[in-house]
Amino acid sequence: MNVRIQLTGGFQVEVDGTPRESMLGRSRKGLALIRYLILQRGRAVSSQRLIRELDPEGQCENPENAMKTLVSRTRALLNGICGGLGGCIRSESGSYRWEALAGVWVDVTVILELLEKLRRRPDEDTLCSLSEALVDAYRGELEGEYWLQREYLEAVYAYASVLRQNEWYNQLLDLCTRALRIDDMDEELHILRMEALLNLNRAEEAMEEYHRVARQSEEYFDSPPSEALTDCYQALLDDSKSLKFNLDAIHNELTREDETTRGPFFCEYRAFREIYNIQIRNLERLGSTMFLGVVMLSGKTVASREGGMAVLLEILKSNLRRGDIVTRFSDNIVAMLLPTVNYVTGSAVMERIEKLFYSEYPSTSVSFHARISPMGGSARK
Repeated sequence: MNVRIQLTGGFQVEVDGTPRESMLGRSRKGLALIRYLILQRGRAVSSQRLIRELDPEGQCENPENAMKTLVSRTRALLNGICGGLGGCIRSESGSYRWEALAGVWVDVTVILELLEKLRRRPDEDTLCSLSEALVDAYRGELEGEYWLQREYLEAVYAYASVLRQNEWYNQLLDLCTRALRIDDMDEELHILRMEALLNLNRAEEAMEEYHRVARQSEEYFDSPPSEALTDCYQALLDDSKSLKFNLDAIHNELTREDETTRGPFFCEYRAFREIYNIQIRNLERLGSTMFLGVVMLSGKTVASREGGMAVLLEILKSNLRRGDIVTRFSDNIVAMLLPTVNYVTGSAVMERIEKLFYSEYPSTSVSFHARISPMGGSARK
């Protein structure tokens, strides 16, 4: 018998290196029974205690019979994976315990043993080998046992600290990369990974990781980057080995593409006004022209105008170019700067938007009004 049972990160089982599908993966109570018995590390658990743990609300009318039935079914499911595997659940005078048969490997058992050895504060070489084995064995959360993930992460941080002290940055990078596959939201691991990249002269990759984590913080937690992450970003700039990196980093930051903002740039009116004034100064100096477009929606009700405005903004998002700038001037007026058109092409743009608007929002109560006008040096001559 050569069976590998993985419970962390979801139930998986292999027999002689071949993955096996099993109904056990769909048996919530069967998996809960196995998990609980394995966590007891060979100690017998009374039937009454199992009933309290697996049925805390006492919903079964005959809990003793229900427990016997659950054990019997779980054994049958284990035997369905590999003949005789159900024998891992031992019965003895009203109690049950898990005893892995020869050739049966269970990740939780291995993880608990490794954590126990790491708590004994082994020497550095032993700590490294134990930690490597732990990272290999652990694949994700064990349902209902959040303490296990905390202990796993604490062990990873301790291992990372040893790697940092010895300046083993290749190993640190590998450790953080593997651990982040388990929990990509762990900021401390990201910071350690960025430090490793920087010390391996892979500063651009570290900068990319910073931006990804900062964006993740804003999207998932609706908050700016933490102080620790900001300090890491500053270190990326301050600790870089050449002025060229700082120049490249700033350039990459300014020109970094954001896949979520294709099309025109939408901004508040105050920013729109500042951009307009800057553009006008440049245009007057160069004697060039830029066009200002305005669209106004008129309607009988606020609701109809709001509905039309939502449609209009989506149309502008899809049909204007990246160099164009759009703002909502008021509840029913949108203004846009079109820096790379002439009067003919600018008028064509407005006509196309009007056609699309009436096609997508055929409301008889809303009217579309548009004008376009040149701005800039040549326009004032």
